[in-house]
Amino acid sequence: MLKVLFVTGYKNFELGIFNNNSNEANFIKKAIEKRLLQLVEEGLEWVIITGQLGVELWAGEAVINIRKEYPELHLAVTPPFLEQESNWNEKNQEYYHYILSQADFVEAISKQKYVNPMQFKNRDQFLLAKSDGLLIVYDEEQEGSVKYFYNESKRYQEKHDYQIMQMDFYELQQYIEAASMDYLND
Repeated sequence: MLKVLFVTGYKNFELGIFNNNSNEANFIKKAIEKRLLQLVEEGLEWVIITGQLGVELWAGEAVINIRKEYPELHLAVTPPFLEQESNWNEKNQEYYHYILSQADFVEAISKQKYVNPMQFKNRDQFLLAKSDGLLIVYDEEQEGSVKYFYNESKRYQEKHDYQIMQMDFYELQQYIEAASMDYLND
């Protein structure tokens, strides 16, 4: 049974989305929320994100919305190192800090600021070990920085009981079309 899920995917700029309240971002949030709701009904207890801009913070917002109906769902934010947001613009920092303020658990994996890329490798190993599965917004036709974690999770899955759920652009498009039809029928 899936109790702890890590959610990741594209960074906002990889999708050309620069506003967390844009229609595109809202559709992705709602698609993630729909998938998470199904998992909560099956016993999901925790969602982990590292707090990266884009899919991860949108997933954090989805968890916050779901908790209105399912307060037993918890959110953990585990950045790879301290002050990961220090170079972000003010608006993104505010959004990040809002998500952190709503989380049940916040702790950086490395107890220091960015030092070297090994902190990302340590992050990946930590997340795979601490979660039962992965929900990843990733399309193999449109590579992005999340490709590395996707490949790492596939290797991990070969030796461990680890569930990988992928949302690709086709699934997101299906969700958008269904939501549009629901909107038109209201």
